[in-house]
Amino acid sequence: MAAAIKGGVNSMLEMLHLSSGSAAGVQPQQPSAEELDELRKKYQATGQEQVFAFYDTLTSAAKATLYQQLVDFDPDYINKITEKALHPPKPESEDSKPKLEQLPATATSSVIDSEDEDLKQWHDSGLKLIADNEVAVVLMAGGQGTRLGSSDPKGCFDIGLPSHKSLFQLQAERIWKVQHLAHKKYGKEEVIVPWYVMTSGPTRRPTEEFFKKHNYFGLKEENVVIFEQGVLPCISNDGKILLESKGKVAVAPDGNGGLYTALIKSGVVQDMSRRGIKHIHAYCVDNCLVKVADPTFIGFSASKDVDIATKVVRKRNAKESVGLILQKNGKPDVVEYSEIDAETAEAKDPHNHELLKFRAANIVNHYYSYRFLESIPEWANRLPHHVARKKIPYVDIEKAETIKPEKPNGIKLEQFVFDCFPFLSMDKFACMEVKREDEFSPLKNAKGTGEDDPDTSKRDILDQGRKWVRAAGGIVVSEDKDSGVEVSPLISYGGEGLDFLKGRELKAPAVIEKED
Repeated sequence: MAAAIKGGVNSMLEMLHLSSGSAAGVQPQQPSAEELDELRKKYQATGQEQVFAFYDTLTSAAKATLYQQLVDFDPDYINKITEKALHPPKPESEDSKPKLEQLPATATSSVIDSEDEDLKQWHDSGLKLIADNEVAVVLMAGGQGTRLGSSDPKGCFDIGLPSHKSLFQLQAERIWKVQHLAHKKYGKEEVIVPWYVMTSGPTRRPTEEFFKKHNYFGLKEENVVIFEQGVLPCISNDGKILLESKGKVAVAPDGNGGLYTALIKSGVVQDMSRRGIKHIHAYCVDNCLVKVADPTFIGFSASKDVDIATKVVRKRNAKESVGLILQKNGKPDVVEYSEIDAETAEAKDPHNHELLKFRAANIVNHYYSYRFLESIPEWANRLPHHVARKKIPYVDIEKAETIKPEKPNGIKLEQFVFDCFPFLSMDKFACMEVKREDEFSPLKNAKGTGEDDPDTSKRDILDQGRKWVRAAGGIVVSEDKDSGVEVSPLISYGGEGLDFLKGRELKAPAVIEKED
């Protein structure tokens, strides 16, 4: 089985212009003279031979490291994607505007106005798929908490809850709870929702260490798979691959759209196949309210037999700078706020003039069918690369010294996770609107910012808990109107199972970790 999986991975990587790279923790070996000569010629043929400028002056270990880094890249492919990103194909008509439309009603639902019967049916059918071990979760967790004043992975961050649980712990406990709910309802002996955690180079080791230190937060180690997103070389303004040091190429993460290639390169898609996974929930680590492996969302998406579905929240107002999910030229797509003129942004829904016509705000919370992820090698090379112009420290080849530029001197290439949406026909795409206060509270800014910061994340968790307690018949009293209740995910996934609180008085701030 292992050999078959490895062979399948390697064949897919060839389609993606990738090598399998060296295994994590394995020391790179210095190449033979023939291997080195072959690689040199490959880079020379593409005009990128400068990456070998200092090779002969390096130690044996440094030579091995640089060789391994260079062999992982296809310089011809790098040249092609750089050229395409810097000079994207022009539309047939410079004056032609894309046709923007709402998603068809057949592709959408909203928890705000759906029938209770439909919501229950989706929830129960999604929970059955979880009980049948057909559901997996992919977490995009490559970011560091730099803006939060921390160098740790963002998932390790403590937002200040009374329990001091990290984002990783909150999300792990939701997986544990949804497994328990599925087991309880359908009586399956063992329910497993495998958790695939995508890190970046700098966050992989600390993420692994954090999970080990906390014993995987009650999940089984073999069901938590940590893998790494890819990188691409940084390119100078004149199209040359930059060296960060004499023995290292300057690289940057390939964006959240690098998820797709990483799922193949790491063997995750093949592991899903081995486990019999058919439905995948993917989301970003910084959302403290995320319903991980949400049965209702899984059930809704599966009932539509779509390849991608996405959760959205209602845009606050016409000026909120969020990407919007809609139809663009008859295909599902995400259009950034900056791409929409004021008239379009302010347009009203023809069926309800109190609502914006385009209001489906993207929160990077997606469903994928396994068959779609299995097809990644067929379409991944069609994903566009976007240019970010940056100040990139580099080694000057002529002077053999490191330069720290004062203005942008090069580009970083990245892909966006939603750029594959237009590859689908509308009948293979769906969208579910959820309540922002129930499911979306991103952590992006430093404490005290007042928006999308640790304080707002903490507030939204405590507000949600207070609402759940009151809905269950509990009484919350507090001297501070902003105090709330933290309900452990181990006790309740989405407000259920709190009947034991009926008639009880809780003094906020409070934590409910067990039924007593």
